[in-house]
This record gives sequence, C-alpha cells and structure tokens, in this order.
Amino acid sequence: MVDRAAEAGVDAVKFQTFIAEKFTAPTDPARFARLQKFQLSFDQFAELAERARAKGLMFFSTPLDLDSARFLATIVDALKIASGDNTFWPLIECCAESGKPMIISTGISGQADIQEAVDRVSAIWSDTGAAQDLALLHCVVSYPAPPEQANLNAIRSLTSAFPDQTIGYSDHTMGLDAAVAAVAMGARVVEKHFTLANDYSDFRDHQLSADPEDMARLVQRIRLVEDMAGDGALGCLACEEDLVTPVRRSIAAVRDLPAGHVISADDIVWLRPGGGLAPGRERDILARKLTQAVAGGEMIRPEHFENG
Repeated sequence: MVDRAAEAGVDAVKFQTFIAEKFTAPTDPARFARLQKFQLSFDQFAELAERARAKGLMFFSTPLDLDSARFLATIVDALKIASGDNTFWPLIECCAESGKPMIISTGISGQADIQEAVDRVSAIWSDTGAAQDLALLHCVVSYPAPPEQANLNAIRSLTSAFPDQTIGYSDHTMGLDAAVAAVAMGARVVEKHFTLANDYSDFRDHQLSADPEDMARLVQRIRLVEDMAGDGALGCLACEEDLVTPVRRSIAAVRDLPAGHVISADDIVWLRPGGGLAPGRERDILARKLTQAVAGGEMIRPEHFENG
C-alpha cells in the first residue's frame, strides 16, 4: 500500500496504531476479535515508516492509546488525533509532550471543545519549547458522510476561528469531489482513506476509500486547484496584459464632427479599443472647440483641440 500510494503522488501516508485491549472494551467478542486482526506490532510500524521514507513520503499515524502514542513519537513525522478522541485529554497531552507536529480532526465537536484541545496542546508546547505546528481538520464522522452534510463551509469557519493553525479536511464522503472542493475552500491538508481495492472486503472503509487510480486522480485534481488558486493578489495578470488595450474603451465621436465644433455630451460615445482618452476624462474635452474634424467612431484626442 505504501508503494502504491507513493506511485499515486501523495505527500504522506497515515496509519492507525493501537493495542486492542487499551482501545475498546471486549463486550462484543466478534467485533473485538476482528479489531485484533487489524492490530500491527510496533516493529511492523517501524518497518512501514522506513518504507515510507524510502519512497519519499512523510509517515504519520493515529495512536488510539497512550502506549501507542509514546512509541509512535519515536518514528513518525507527525501524530494525528482522531475525531472520536479530540476530547481524550490524556492522549492529546501525551502526544503534545512528544513535541511532534500534531493533526487533530474536529468531527463531532463544537468550537469550545476544539479551542480546549488547541489550548492544551499550545500550553504544553509553550512549556517545553516545542515548535507550534498544529493542524485542524474538518471532518464528518459518518461512513460514508452524506454529501449534503459534508459542511465544507466549516473549513472557512475553522480558518476564521483559528488563524494561527493550519486548516485541512479529512474526507469520509464517497468519491473525490468533496476533497477537491475542500482545497478550493482553503484546506491545506487533505486526508483521504486509501485501499488497494474497494471490494477488498465488506468493511465500511473500503467502499469510501480511494483506490490507487482514484488517489492518483485526486492528487492531480488537487494540484490543479492549487495552481488555479493563485496568490489572491488583485491586478492585471501576465496572461491578460496583451488584452488590456483591446478590451478597454476610449472616448470617441458619435458622428462626424467638423472643425470648430464645441463638444457636448451628445457628441461622445465610448468605444473599444482603449489607448485614447479613458472613460472618466470627459471633462477634459466637454465645452472645448475642435481645431480639426473628427470622423464618427474616431477617438477624440487632446491634439484635436487648441493647446492640446
């Protein structure tokens, strides 16, 4: 999976790391046994981290218990907090104490809970001198999330409420559209579930995940949106420069005007191209006498008048 993700062009891969007994109560034996099948050893995660870096990828993981968090801090580039754990303060504080960059998904949480998570992390980082490198990801905790409840405007709400944090999106919708739209709305980090095959099993995540071909398409579409977003500066762009004069307007004669004619408002019209007197300079010519004839449709210029 790491190799195929790298081939798709992603920047990072993220896993989940847990010890089943420290993650969920064994009250449902069948579910607990299934969960145990997904549990990888710490040695296996170390191998995955090494493989990811060999492929030029950053390696993240989401710890679901404190022991896993402490181990991951020794091998990851960043630690991720799942939406369900964004009020699990002991885990959040354990991750913050590692000094590693952190990502927190904000699903099922209002601004007060998100603010508390940010404050707890920031306080620990301030005390320890760690770099303040925290990202918040809008997320809808539904598998799959209905498109009409993706609530992508929450990305803008997070950007406004937490201007010092990197804002992103963790996508649980079907398809690629929401993830691409999130980037257009300002998301700087995008998380998308990944599978080698959507029909690999009946486990819910496979159906909403991107397969290698979809992931490659997603990366391409996101890169295009990033290029299209630009820097936001207002002004004439390089691709527009050749068209400035052709699409602007100039003050022109509405009909043939003889020499000696005194210009009135009824004598002028605004025509393309630009390059002559621009709209707004009408006062420069109104009530002035022409020293030479001007044909209908011709630009009226200062040199058509006495003293220019």
